Amino acid sequence: MKFVIAATLAASAAAFAPSKVAQTSTAIKAFEDELGAQPPLGFFDPLGLLNGDVDQERFDRLRYVEIKHGRISQLAFLGQVVTRAGIHLPGSINYAGDSFDSYPNGVAALIGPDSIPTAGLVQLVAFIGLLEIGFMKDVPGTGNEFVGDFRNGYIDFGWDDFDEETKLQKRAIELNNGRAAMMGILGLMVHEEIVPLGYDPDLPIIGHLV
Repeated sequence: MKFVIAATLAASAAAFAPSKVAQTSTAIKAFEDELGAQPPLGFFDPLGLLNGDVDQERFDRLRYVEIKHGRISQLAFLGQVVTRAGIHLPGSINYAGDSFDSYPNGVAALIGPDSIPTAGLVQLVAFIGLLEIGFMKDVPGTGNEFVGDFRNGYIDFGWDDFDEETKLQKRAIELNNGRAAMMGILGLMVHEEIVPLGYDPDLPIIGHLV
């Protein structure tokens, strides 16, 4: 209760800080037309990451991080859906003959008494590092059109055949799906950790976590 009162007082005090309001207004004017500032929230920056004298380079860096986190979260959420549906890789995960489906889903597969072996985690980290260093980056001079465009001159899938309106629409869809996936995978992780407390809801798409 004390925390709630303190948080309320802090929020009230922030409302009377004119410099903060001025900085936020400047950021809104500078970036309110950027892709992703769309109904119903419009320009939404609750943490104030774009407050103050922020240039386009700073915005592009934040957008780059947002897109990458969104893509990772979409893969993570899809992984939860697939594995909890009973779909796993065939064969054994180690030389001891343990099958992939013998390990738990979600966070428990990485942390806990029944998690995959350390050698498996090392391989995962190494593979992600390889992707990060070698592929998931913007290579200058390869014709990439926007922040987060990792085609680098060798991946297309018909992108160049779209008109500009369609491209903007698809980029906006990716942003929204990534934002939803970030909230979705975070929610799954939190729910999984509170299951031992006796709360195991029947979640949409996923079902029960145990």
